[in-house]
Amino acid sequence: MLKTPEATYVSNDIHDITRSIHNDGPEKRLNVVLISVESLSGEYLKTFGNTENLTPNLDALVGQSLFFDRLYANGTRTVRGLEALSLSVPPTPGDSIVKQRNNEHLFSLADVFNARGYESKFVYGGYGYFDNMNYFFGNNGYTAVDRKDIPKTSPIHSENVWGVADEDLFTLSLQQMDQAHAAGKPFFLHIMTTSNHRPYTFPADRIDGAQGQRTSAVKYTDWAIADFIKRARSKPYFDDTVFVITADHCASSAGRSSVPVNRYHIPLWIYAPKYIQSQRVDRLMSQIDIAPTLLGLLNFSYRSRFFGYDLFALEPGRERAFPSTYENLGYLKGDRLTVLSPKQKVEQLHPDVDTGDATPVAHIEENEVRQAIAAYQTASFMFKQGRMKNAAYPASEQP
Repeated sequence: MLKTPEATYVSNDIHDITRSIHNDGPEKRLNVVLISVESLSGEYLKTFGNTENLTPNLDALVGQSLFFDRLYANGTRTVRGLEALSLSVPPTPGDSIVKQRNNEHLFSLADVFNARGYESKFVYGGYGYFDNMNYFFGNNGYTAVDRKDIPKTSPIHSENVWGVADEDLFTLSLQQMDQAHAAGKPFFLHIMTTSNHRPYTFPADRIDGAQGQRTSAVKYTDWAIADFIKRARSKPYFDDTVFVITADHCASSAGRSSVPVNRYHIPLWIYAPKYIQSQRVDRLMSQIDIAPTLLGLLNFSYRSRFFGYDLFALEPGRERAFPSTYENLGYLKGDRLTVLSPKQKVEQLHPDVDTGDATPVAHIEENEVRQAIAAYQTASFMFKQGRMKNAAYPASEQP
């Protein structure tokens, strides 16, 4: 299931999914800024039919970016999104790996960048002890930067229990980017925003909208991202920086089926006008595919234990996604959604991607049931057995 045209297995061990990824052409050692936006549902975008004009800047960015129309999140919590983006792995049982014990030294997206001399940082506007984020990122290739690292001389325009306003988070991020550039090092930043979260507060006079309302917070998030890119544009490293903007999960998970797929639909922009041509991509994509797809666009060749695909190397028809709840594990492929539930319950449905409704299929496609079980079971097995750890492999085999 993991074999793709650009990948070669390095071992005959059936428990080893390590592949050598080969991409032709010179590597593009560009800076990368990955922004995971709190609760940025696809339904907020005019691009996807919203009529409230909540995201004018992000909608305008669609035509300037590589934009993905059919991306689905792994879960309904921030830690599931962080897990998918950093480790490229389907959801594992219980809590996210971010919060699990024995989660140190796992093969991560940062490892691929660090092997090339990058500075890799996770930047958060709150205190990263929440949800174990600082510990997880700090022990998996990233330097954790959070609210305590904001210089006392930097103004804070707004803050609440979750963190500082997004614009202040982006100021902190720009400081990290400036420092890396001044040191002559390429950088990879993963920035996690908080303003689009209850209590939905933000600095005054930024957008037309009342405090405490989610729609206003969405508008502010849109404004803050546009302001960040505007400020970054004045930097000497802007032309050589790739901006990847997506969501951790959707704003709501409730629906009329066990796994309402419309509540997992999130956007993805990859913006680097000097290097990446704008295009709309209408292929099913999982949140775990973002990391390998990005590395493919950079022409990186590396050793991978990711479960995700480089979408542009993948043969058509093999796309799938993993929308899941705490108990119901979804496997979306083509027009079928397989749902694995406790007590070995299996159902297979035809989902309506717009409404979240689903109707049972006439005949169960057993091969897709096996694929769903294999993906989730293998991810669980590998984590429990320590086979996601870099320490399980000789240093000479690292990327």
